[in-house]
Amino acid sequence: MKALQGKTGWMLLLAAAIAFPLVVPNSYFLSVMTLAFITAIATLGLNLLTGYTGQLNLAHGGFMAIGAYTLGILTVDHQMPFWLAFALSGVVCMVLGYVVGVVSLRLKGHYFSIFTMCVGYIIYLLIEKWEGLTHGAVGLIGIPVPAAIGPVTFDSVQAQYYLVLFFLVIGTFVMHRIVGSLLGRGFMAVRNSDALAEALGINLMRTKVLSFVLSVCYAGIAGALYAGQVRFLGPDIARTDVTFDMVMAMLVGGAGTLLGPLLGALLVPWVTQTLQFLQDYRMLVFGPVLILLIIFLPDGIVGSYLKRQARRAAAQRRGQLAAARTAQAAAPVATTRTGAENA
Repeated sequence: MKALQGKTGWMLLLAAAIAFPLVVPNSYFLSVMTLAFITAIATLGLNLLTGYTGQLNLAHGGFMAIGAYTLGILTVDHQMPFWLAFALSGVVCMVLGYVVGVVSLRLKGHYFSIFTMCVGYIIYLLIEKWEGLTHGAVGLIGIPVPAAIGPVTFDSVQAQYYLVLFFLVIGTFVMHRIVGSLLGRGFMAVRNSDALAEALGINLMRTKVLSFVLSVCYAGIAGALYAGQVRFLGPDIARTDVTFDMVMAMLVGGAGTLLGPLLGALLVPWVTQTLQFLQDYRMLVFGPVLILLIIFLPDGIVGSYLKRQARRAAAQRRGQLAAARTAQAAAPVATTRTGAENA
């Protein structure tokens, strides 16, 4: 874990991701990793609102579905160019996120989470029942692959893998800049204490709404990439299970960290695929493992590691401070003894 810290660690992770298709050319594994990258993009957005701002949005999967259906409807029913529809997917999610955020963020704690869970269920019902717009339970079929950019095409599984990886890298970099900025400090201040943040002059409502809008923008982009990857959409993408999978990935990796959601989003799908042979019984194995992880690593893998490193550093500083004080206390005694011997 220590090797993954700093710029060197991020470069090693990027190099490993670039080399993955060359080492594992199997199309199935590439597809699984591509979907894991898409989940990681959406989980990054959820982590901004939950991990850094302290607001648990249980409609996050619904906004991912909105992004996916926006691209699907515009490209299939209205023959809009892929990349224009892709950009509008993020914009539509941001606009709807602003409306939902202004209403829901007046609530706090569990009330906010319950409200957003209801919003997510409403999104699911709209997608399933509004056949004139979403095609209902039949779903959207024939969504085009991402359009070529110059000589670069995205018809192959490997090309789509690198395309999604590109957006994941850009999304991670932008998130790093947001978290390290004054705006990110404002998000964390709101997470720690509403009263303290307000005393510091932070506009609570504006900060929370901005975090909500940026969060669902990530979900919309992830949804659009998902639509271009699978090329078929059904109402199931808006089920609350999708949101809970993201929450689980965030908790496994470590909420409130940059690497944690990425690690969780990559780890959970592969563990799930590994337990596919158990079929319906795989959750009997995965559930207890998740419970043990939460008990012994309550801050997630990355979060628990960082806290342990912080405790070690604090203990070393206390030891150095104690040694320095002992040396200072011993110095006058040694000086007195030397003077007495000279006399």
